[in-house]
Amino acid sequence: MRARRLRLAIVVLLVLRAGAAGAGLPTVSHEGRPYVELRRVAASLRSATLEAPGAAVQARLTTRAHVVTFTRNWSQILVNDTPVVLDAPVRVKRGVWLVPESFVSRVLPRLAAGPPVATAQAQPPQPPAPAEAAVTLEELRLRSYPSFTRVVLETRGPVVHRVEQTGPKEARIRILGLGGDAQTEDVKDGFVDEVRLERAGADALVRVVYTGGTGTIRVSMLTDPHRLVLDVQRPVDEAQRENRDELLPLRTIVLDAGHGGHDTGAVGPTGLMEKELVLDVTQRVARLVEGRLGLKVLLTRDADVFVTLQDRTSYANRQRADLFVSIHANAHRVKGTDGVETFFLSSEATDNAARQVAAAENGVIQLEKAAGRGTSKADVLKTILWDLAQSEFQTESARLAEIVHDSVTQTLRMSNRGVKQAGFYVLGGAAMPAILLEIGFVTNPREERRLKDSHYRDELARAILAGLVEYKRHWDQRLRAAGEPAGQRAP
Repeated sequence: MRARRLRLAIVVLLVLRAGAAGAGLPTVSHEGRPYVELRRVAASLRSATLEAPGAAVQARLTTRAHVVTFTRNWSQILVNDTPVVLDAPVRVKRGVWLVPESFVSRVLPRLAAGPPVATAQAQPPQPPAPAEAAVTLEELRLRSYPSFTRVVLETRGPVVHRVEQTGPKEARIRILGLGGDAQTEDVKDGFVDEVRLERAGADALVRVVYTGGTGTIRVSMLTDPHRLVLDVQRPVDEAQRENRDELLPLRTIVLDAGHGGHDTGAVGPTGLMEKELVLDVTQRVARLVEGRLGLKVLLTRDADVFVTLQDRTSYANRQRADLFVSIHANAHRVKGTDGVETFFLSSEATDNAARQVAAAENGVIQLEKAAGRGTSKADVLKTILWDLAQSEFQTESARLAEIVHDSVTQTLRMSNRGVKQAGFYVLGGAAMPAILLEIGFVTNPREERRLKDSHYRDELARAILAGLVEYKRHWDQRLRAAGEPAGQRAP
């Protein structure tokens, strides 16, 4: 009886301490949601350390018994390698890491409670908790890229996974409580032979069968809709790795004004056409970048002409450009929708809204058919999902998108719709960091009036320039740290 009272007192103490850890943490509003600064979370924990550089892709919070890994723009975090899906993505604003307020109530108590407390009397075994209703599988998708094979499981709700085995012949990932029929999908891309989804009691077991060499598994989770993404990385020898990681000075940027010619793009209530707006803004940005950064600036179009989506990135590749920035204006059936959003390429969109924007921009394919450049639906999908370089440059594209996006929203104080991922055809073939910037909604009467104004277009161009200046500053810092002279480049 005495031991039981002692255990109860310890539990109560831990719960109280956990609740106190998150009490009083101030919140900030970001994209219409309450967030908490990660450094304040760390400060509320005893003996916690935080590694959260503003320019990094990941941050790490370490306590006496736990390690929490955060990835910018992802809703999934890892607590001691166990995935936890939050109700909003982690963000970085002006170099400050922000976590959704739900992190404080859901995860912080676990961190404050510390390791399990040992007692003199062992706890009797507890009966298993009743199983929750299984989450069902909506779709299993496979994509092969030069450096990895992607397995996507779209589900009706969030799932918990566990990597059970990684060996020379196969990898096994258990998905707890996932319902659905067993199936086998042939891949045969020279790396993965097949992917099998098998039943394992109430769980599902994903088996990735290799053709030859062993891969490494990188797991991420997305919401709206819920997806478990398994990226199976191909083995890379040292020579390839050194070549891939080589950092070179920035020399050439390609600016891409969306639409053109018979493709007007979005049209505003009083007739403002996206193709004319973005060409004017792009040309203003080009003049500023040449004067301020000294980079070689190339335009995919400098007049009201139609350029196919594929030709835009093919041109950038032929010119060996270092950056590709595509400038567009947005549209929405709800006239009051406003703000700026920035995208970088991914075969898996951040959410349904991002998927819809990509679908609208990719609709230009139908106009290419009218211009005699017929493209089959299969070819479109193949190009959208071709991450030949973007699989390598995705992290850099995300960094570029964050910096430019923050510059535009903070300078002009525009509604911040966030940095997102989606399968944009125009970004699919870029062999360099590439982003697509939506500078406002021409379908919003108030924004249309602003976007018509020449002075405001100058402000937009200067804000985009400021983002590119900041990105180049970070790039040059990394270049100097790597010990390579910033003024020279390999031929």
